[in-house]
Amino acid sequence: MAFTTPHRIGILGGTFDPIHFGHLAIAEAARDRLHLDRVILIPAGRPWLKSDQMVSAPEHRLAMARLAIENRLGLEMSPIEVDRPGPTYTVDTLAELREELGSGVELYLVLGMDSVRELHRWRDPERLFDLCTVVAVSRPDSVDVSSDEIERSFTEARGRTRTIRGPMLDISATDIRTRVADGQSISDCVPPPVERYIREHGLYLGGGL
Repeated sequence: MAFTTPHRIGILGGTFDPIHFGHLAIAEAARDRLHLDRVILIPAGRPWLKSDQMVSAPEHRLAMARLAIENRLGLEMSPIEVDRPGPTYTVDTLAELREELGSGVELYLVLGMDSVRELHRWRDPERLFDLCTVVAVSRPDSVDVSSDEIERSFTEARGRTRTIRGPMLDISATDIRTRVADGQSISDCVPPPVERYIREHGLYLGGGL
C-alpha cells in the first residue's frame, strides 16, 4: 500500500502488558506535537530484550491494545510484530513498514528516554536512522537525553532525531499487574474496556508477571 501524498506516521512499540493511559498519552502527545497523520501502536511479538521475563500471550496484548485505542483519533494498532515469527526487532519492523508504505511516507519512531539510552543494545541501531526519525519522549522516571547526545553516539543520527516533552503520567505496567494480583482497582491506569478484559480473562492473577 503506497500513498500518493506525503504522510507523517508515528510508530510506538512496546510489550503493552497491559497497555495503559501512559502509553496512550505518549502516542497522543507525539501525534499533536509532531503533527503526525496517525500513530500506529505495535505490540511486540517476542521482545528479545525481555526474553528472561514472562510476558502475556500476544493475543491478549493485541486485544487490549485494540480496545484501548477505540474512539481515539489518529491512533491505530498493528499486529505486524506478532505476525512475524521469531524474536521481535524494531529495525525489521521499520524496514517492513517502509517497504509497505513507500518512500514518500515519513516514519517517526517514538521512544521513551529510557529506551533511547538502550539503543546501543538494539539490533542494527545505526540503520534505524536510515529508516526513520527517532523521537525521544521525556518521562517522569527517566533522565532526559538531548538530540546532541544521540548524535554523538550515532553519526547516522544527525538531523534524524527529535525530543519532546511527554505527559508526566507516572504509570507502570509492573505496578498494574501487581495491583491486579492483589485485587486492587486499576481504573485510574487503563481504559475501562481494558480493565474489563483483564478481569474477564483472569490476567495477572498468578502474580508471576
